[in-house]
Amino acid sequence: MRHSSGHHHSAGDSKPAQGSDWKVIRDLLPYLLEYKFRVAIALTCLVAAKVTNLGIPILMKHLIDALNIKADSPQALLVVPTGLILAYGLLRISASLFTELRESLFARVTQNAVRKVALQVFEHLHSLALSFHLARQTGGVSRDIERGTRGIQSLISYSLYSILPTLIEFCLVLGYFAYAYDIWFAAITLVALVLYIGFTVVVTEWRTHFRRTMNDMDSKANQKAIDSLLNFETVKYFGNEAFEASRYDQNLVRYQAAAVKSQKSLALLNFGQQTIIAVGLVMILWRATLGVIDGSMTLGDLVLVNTLMIQLYIPLNFLGVIYREIKQALTDMDRMFSLLNTDKEIADAPNAQPLQISNQGRGPDVRFENVSFHYDAKREILHDVSFNIPAGTITAVVGQSGAGKSTLARLLFRFYDVQSGKILIDDQNIVDVTQASLRKAIGIVPQDTVLFNDTIGYNIAYGNPHASIGEVHEAARAAQIDGFIKRLPDGYDTQVGERGLKLSGGEKQRVAIARTLLKKPAMLIFDEATSALDSKTERAFQEELLGLAKNRTTLIIAHRLSTIVHADQILVMDHGQIVERGTHSELLSANGRYAEMWQMQERTALD
Repeated sequence: MRHSSGHHHSAGDSKPAQGSDWKVIRDLLPYLLEYKFRVAIALTCLVAAKVTNLGIPILMKHLIDALNIKADSPQALLVVPTGLILAYGLLRISASLFTELRESLFARVTQNAVRKVALQVFEHLHSLALSFHLARQTGGVSRDIERGTRGIQSLISYSLYSILPTLIEFCLVLGYFAYAYDIWFAAITLVALVLYIGFTVVVTEWRTHFRRTMNDMDSKANQKAIDSLLNFETVKYFGNEAFEASRYDQNLVRYQAAAVKSQKSLALLNFGQQTIIAVGLVMILWRATLGVIDGSMTLGDLVLVNTLMIQLYIPLNFLGVIYREIKQALTDMDRMFSLLNTDKEIADAPNAQPLQISNQGRGPDVRFENVSFHYDAKREILHDVSFNIPAGTITAVVGQSGAGKSTLARLLFRFYDVQSGKILIDDQNIVDVTQASLRKAIGIVPQDTVLFNDTIGYNIAYGNPHASIGEVHEAARAAQIDGFIKRLPDGYDTQVGERGLKLSGGEKQRVAIARTLLKKPAMLIFDEATSALDSKTERAFQEELLGLAKNRTTLIIAHRLSTIVHADQILVMDHGQIVERGTHSELLSANGRYAEMWQMQERTALD
């Protein structure tokens, strides 16, 4: 067996228990059994191909024996071999036909399983809580999905096209040896095969930890590389290219060391396998030679025995690779299925109903009642927060960084569930309604705008993928970005780059505003939405915002107080609590925390 061990990388940093191998197969079976009839025909073709394959060397034996026929006429000598030669050719074509039929029949089954599992994992990842996505390594998760889907193909390919056909052929050869010849032929073949498989499994299991280390280092190196490339601006700002290369190389060095050990152990496996095969072949040929000498076997029998043994050992030659790849495929699939089994944390209640907005023309009434929340039990973010946003009004929330302002938006979207208290929208507790209907009703312009690596038009239309071009342009005009887009050479077809890096902060924010306006939500949330806009654009947008808010309930999370002077209600937060509330003029008159913040920003503006 000559097969490099370095071409198949896998997640490998967690090895599933033996029992979970069967669990992975059980998880996969429903996807394969969707095409029961197709699977049955494919397996029938597999058996037919192997029976035909066994017939080829048997015919060759008869052909060789026929050539020894002594006949008076040369025609008699010619008739028998000609028929056998034609039959030999027909069997070869039949074996190939059944094999190709099996593969073409099973192709749809395999690809259907890969597509459905990959889609299910993708959908499940999008349904997981924000806490999972904040903790995950994007590079690692994408590799897990990629390897898992490739693992399905590998498992089916190796088991259906290698292991199962070899087992069937082995049973057929043993049966033929026991029936046609001395029982010793079957016994030697069986013992050699058992020793071969035992040796291969033991050595391959021993080698597995080298492979696992390789795969672990491969995943870590990949994560480091993706993380570094995603943050390439930060790397350049601090001149840390050499530092990043060094971090990447540390994992590559460890990968290299594990790869060298893996290759050495592979050489040992190869040599041991070839030794067992050679001893088995020598013993079988010795018995056959003795049979030819004593007349119990013909020359054709000797060729047949040799051919059958070689035919049997050729697929066995790759058993180590196949066994390892099947184990690896099971490990990769186990990691992918474990993603599929990850707890959603935030799930719809069994009897969850769609959110009903009582007055679509004004927006919903929103109430926080005694809400307390923490991401980490050691640090409370919100403590007993209560406030009401009447339908169709603007409520602004201000406060220092870390006061809990942005957490309000995350809780409204139900990215997390509160530890105590409740959040009501039109008197419906958000834990009792479907997440899809809740998020459809709320639009947000976040502080950090992330765009898809596509066109400006695509990113605006993402707010409503079914919107017309006219509606997309109208949303862009409302967000004060239509003029800028029209001045671009490619207009709405301009590519924004990965995460929108080709646009400035202000341009990205206006695209995000347009995207949210196109969604036409009943409630709007602006989380520092104008922080990257210049003063002129910000004033123009403020006027537009007042017009938009007439028909919607609006929550503004703000840092610049000048942007929220027209709010119907301003909440001042500090350390997770509301310390002041009122209108702009009322809070200035109160001469408290808000007035202090206002005076500080006024002085900064004058400076």
